[in-house]
Amino acid sequence: MSQSVCRALEELLVAAQKQDCLTTGIYESAKLLNADPDSVVLCVLVADDPDDVALQIHFTLLQSFCCDSGITILRVSGLQRLQGLLRQPGAAEAGRGQEEQGDLHCILVTDAQADHSMLQEVGTYCRESRRLDQWVPELVLQER
Repeated sequence: MSQSVCRALEELLVAAQKQDCLTTGIYESAKLLNADPDSVVLCVLVADDPDDVALQIHFTLLQSFCCDSGITILRVSGLQRLQGLLRQPGAAEAGRGQEEQGDLHCILVTDAQADHSMLQEVGTYCRESRRLDQWVPELVLQER
């Protein structure tokens, strides 16, 4: 199940990026959540380092806001995989580093134009995980 959910999440994020329905970065995400939380359909928190205390504090605040607002939330590890998927065209060729690609620790999917089947699969996984007492569901994205 989690492999198909991982694939659905990856496809959803790529499609949302192409449709300009993706907001990345903790600061930019917080601004959008403050201004228009109703437009957000999914919040993805990405961290490979559980010892980054500052990042975990940001995540706790974002998780709380999303839960209060009824926004589906998912924690993901596999930052390198996401960087590869969401790399801006030409970024590698121009020699841009990770920081110039942008902060991918928080990713918001906005607008209902996203493929509903992929969004539904991710949402179902999150609801089922919460039923199993995993309040914020987690996925591990594997390099390919």
